[in-house]
Amino acid sequence: MTTQQAADFLTVSRPYSIRLLESGEILFCLVGTHRRVRFRDLHEYRSRDDLERRGAADDLTGLTQELGMY
Repeated sequence: MTTQQAADFLTVSRPYSIRLLESGEILFCLVGTHRRVRFRDLHEYRSRDDLERRGAADDLTGLTQELGMY
């Protein structure tokens, strides 16, 4: 996939998707000077990101319950 297709799949901007690639969050390969991303790697990233987000939401819910705010 191209970086634009990857961005569309993740519903983020193309520059942000490139930052994810360059930071190593998502694997990619170069075809000439163009970055290409495998769908499997995008799917794995999205799954990891969803798990982290759910964990953070669960932590916040637990904290608000402890403080009697929920």
